[in-house]
Amino acid sequence: MADLDEIRALIENALPGSAVEVKDHGGGDHLSAVVVAPQFEGMSRIDQHKAVYAAVQARIDDGQIHALALKTRAPEA
Repeated sequence: MADLDEIRALIENALPGSAVEVKDHGGGDHLSAVVVAPQFEGMSRIDQHKAVYAAVQARIDDGQIHALALKTRAPEA
């Protein structure tokens, strides 16, 4: 079972200045996250998702996260 606060902190630490919302969608290992980060400016959606997955890869590897649905974007100007 993933600790939602830890997952949020992992993403925020990897993407300083980001706004992150993480939700559990059942069983504690099916999650969704909305991430708004200035680092995403000019990045493709795929690269944005790769950056988030890289931040939480340890929790995917240890089985705490089984599924992670993402919505990502750069902040609006």
